[in-house]
Amino acid sequence: MDLESVIYKNSVKDGSWKTVLTLAYQSLGVVYGDLSTSPLYVYKSTFAEDIQHSETNEEIYGVLSFVFWTLTLVPLLKYVFIVLRADDNGEGGTFALYSLLCRHAQVGLLPNVQLADEELTEYTKDGTVPIDKNNVGLGLKSVFEKHKVLQRVLLVLALIGTCMVIGDGVLTPAISVFSAVSGLELSMSKEQHRYVEVPVACVILIFLFALQHYGTHRLGFLFAPVVLTWLLCISCIGMYNILHWNPHVYEALSPYYMFKFLKKTQRGGWMSLGGILLCITGSEAMFADLGHFSQLSIKIAFTFLVYPSLILAYMGQAAYLSKHHIIESDYRIGFYVSVPEKIRWPVLAIAILQAVVGSQAIITGTFSIIKQCSAMGCFPKVKIIHTSSKVHGQIYIPEINWCLMLLCLAITVGFRDTKRMGNASGLAVITVMLVTTCLMSLVIVLCWHKSIFLAIAFIFFFGSIEALYFSASLIKFLEGAWVPIALSLIFLIVMYVWHYGTLKKYEFDVQNKVSINWLLGLGPTLGIVRVRGIGLIHTELVSGIPAIFSHFVTNLPAFHQVVIFLCVKSVPVPHVRPEERFLVGRVGPKEYRLYRCIARYGYRDFHKDDIEFEKDLICSIAEFIRSDTSESNQGFESFEDDTKMAVVGTSASKSEGIRMCEDDNKNSEMENCLEMRVVKSPEIVRKRVRFVVPDSPEIDLGAREELQELMQAREGGMAFIMGHSYVKAKRGSSWIKKVVINYGYDFLRRNSRGPTYALSIPHASILEVGMVYHV
Repeated sequence: MDLESVIYKNSVKDGSWKTVLTLAYQSLGVVYGDLSTSPLYVYKSTFAEDIQHSETNEEIYGVLSFVFWTLTLVPLLKYVFIVLRADDNGEGGTFALYSLLCRHAQVGLLPNVQLADEELTEYTKDGTVPIDKNNVGLGLKSVFEKHKVLQRVLLVLALIGTCMVIGDGVLTPAISVFSAVSGLELSMSKEQHRYVEVPVACVILIFLFALQHYGTHRLGFLFAPVVLTWLLCISCIGMYNILHWNPHVYEALSPYYMFKFLKKTQRGGWMSLGGILLCITGSEAMFADLGHFSQLSIKIAFTFLVYPSLILAYMGQAAYLSKHHIIESDYRIGFYVSVPEKIRWPVLAIAILQAVVGSQAIITGTFSIIKQCSAMGCFPKVKIIHTSSKVHGQIYIPEINWCLMLLCLAITVGFRDTKRMGNASGLAVITVMLVTTCLMSLVIVLCWHKSIFLAIAFIFFFGSIEALYFSASLIKFLEGAWVPIALSLIFLIVMYVWHYGTLKKYEFDVQNKVSINWLLGLGPTLGIVRVRGIGLIHTELVSGIPAIFSHFVTNLPAFHQVVIFLCVKSVPVPHVRPEERFLVGRVGPKEYRLYRCIARYGYRDFHKDDIEFEKDLICSIAEFIRSDTSESNQGFESFEDDTKMAVVGTSASKSEGIRMCEDDNKNSEMENCLEMRVVKSPEIVRKRVRFVVPDSPEIDLGAREELQELMQAREGGMAFIMGHSYVKAKRGSSWIKKVVINYGYDFLRRNSRGPTYALSIPHASILEVGMVYHV
């Protein structure tokens, strides 16, 4: 089965209620695992040091009131009713918002952008939304398009949000698993607990990360039942505690108790907000994982199950604590103390499973966002393994996985308490939300074409709430909050250095590309012997002839019969339809047999394996030859413009068109096939390449000869030709640029992976030529 077509079919979600409810159930295990784990540590982190639980209950009621209104305003109002509408063709997350802005305001910094990309089906700009020419948004759009500094600020803002998500991928597994295991403290002495809690948490974390390469599809069917069981468990315990201990605890939902809380606790109450904000940890996942589900399914799951269950859980804990004021030690304020003793052990087991599920969701999300960054040219190329052939988005990145594991273990062993872990996690969470609020306000104006006053109201209302929590988290910089800042700074430097170096390298390629007149002066043979085979030259250029080609022609005595300039590029859309995958054109006259092929992928697209990609590539060239009637029987006066290209889909996306068959030479000839005879060898049996051609239209003689040559070249083998670049800062550059290019980018380039389609090609078929880039 072709995964590429499956992905696209799955992206068009059935709107039936059965499908919606099924997706809502499945979203529990993927989207809400992290958010549902927060009752384990919210109260414990809040009362850790800044405030004390007193007999007046003003503190516990105030915290409950803050938790209730925070859950209501941020996840429910902001994300469910507003942010989820800002999807990018069904996809969500920080990069989805940035992608929307890139397309609507032309603020993207991807170098090899083409006008043809705007004709993609998913490259919808304004849709049916009427544009008011007097709208302030047009003025804001022109400001962003004119000033490169603002474009860089927007990119850095998106990268900061992305880096904080990666930092959360380190902190969430640590605090979730550690908090779940902390239930052991009620069944053993403090001395024993000290030597048991950390090792058990570390063992669970190692086990969790060691299982990542198997993929979530093998255990994914258990995730939703675990989260559902956990939500029902905490809601039932909450109802029991409310009815048994304090039926009037609902009065604390009034905002008046927030005012009383801050009036009494003052600075301590403000600092404790860093613990309260942990109740919305994982809210961003509702938007980030939108591509796997639908808006309606996520809204139903949160509004009718997750939200009521969490409110009941927090109310139940508050009801219990309102009648228990003697705190023997700090852990007596935690979650497990409010669990009836008879069911404490089963609840502990469910909590550990729930922590694993919540951690799994954020780890998978981290893999996904790094893949998006790499596709958008903001992260070095890493090895990406697709763990499922049927489910889109389930990937595994070995290098990132082991880095996350080591960092998680370091956090767990280094901190050893939920207080500092909570401070660190809280800052990461609220920073991502602030970035989303800022980007969302721009989407309201630039993409939705709403009033700028509506955008100001949005950023003022939600930004004020999040800024309050952000300040409370930032004040605890020395108490753990430095961790996400340090992690984000490291990832941000890596991302920006890679993006900057890639951009400069592309600018060098553009400035030094070879003139088409030089090519025409060489003649059809290029001044050298043309041997059987296909030369596949990797380049980032979407037009013109790369300088590396002139090195080959001037230094090699022979070159391939067919030459393809291949560019694999990312476009700012989540998916490119298979039928729009390739742009194919000629470089020079027909008799030169030089082609340009641009393979376009969205930032969430699945890249085919090498064999499938190679077949699609050759078939796209063959289909272009068959359907190309331009310039036939005409003289070539000028080839300055080689940007005229045809859109060709993958072979699996076409019911009609040329398909390639490979078989041994025992088969007989078939009708409607173009094929070449292969000389038999007693030792080596070579495959015969055939192009299966549709019945109509008829192919003219010139196209038939060209296809025949392409088959001959394909049978002769394919060589992958790539330049081994050494990027250096040019003379006169500032010392900062020299450090960034000569050391930073060079280190990342040497430790990153090459193009995925070249990995399985035998080393004998790869030709590398070193080039020095002075940028």
